[in-house]
Amino acid sequence: MTSMTKRFALGIFEDEDVLLHAVENVREAGVKIYEVFTPFPIHGIDDAMGIERSRLPIAAFFFGLTGLCFALWLQIYTLGFDWPMIIGGKPHIALPAFIPVTFELTVLFCCHGMVITFYTISKLYPRWKTPVLDVRSTDDKFVMAIEVNENTDMTKLSQLLRDNGASEVNQKEMSKF
Repeated sequence: MTSMTKRFALGIFEDEDVLLHAVENVREAGVKIYEVFTPFPIHGIDDAMGIERSRLPIAAFFFGLTGLCFALWLQIYTLGFDWPMIIGGKPHIALPAFIPVTFELTVLFCCHGMVITFYTISKLYPRWKTPVLDVRSTDDKFVMAIEVNENTDMTKLSQLLRDNGASEVNQKEMSKF
């Protein structure tokens, strides 16, 4: 096993409620869950896994603020200093006329910044083939992945997963994760 290869124990579940209770029980047993893969979102799985609340809304605020500042600077500089024009008798710096462009650039900066930030945090980089631990997790099965090493007792871990409702327990090695 190379240093870039990770081994996983995969617990395959048939039902989301069984999976949700299994996550709580496995964590109580002191086992660290790497990730849970589901074909659709499960309400409460974040809390059961102990995942902290995302800080992406804070990033969204700052991206929006950046867009707002850029839009105002662009319009004030362009229409007030670089190329002043009197349009309809309005002053060079007419803030009410700047509202639509300011709103649009605020939303544009916020959306693009959020997408880039989300992909970076999630490590969803462009690649030819996305590593998938179990293909059935995209269709109808629920997969709990637990990273294992040489010291992990696989029989004990397999029994823990089966006792908590796993229909099958598999091992998988992934070289790119």
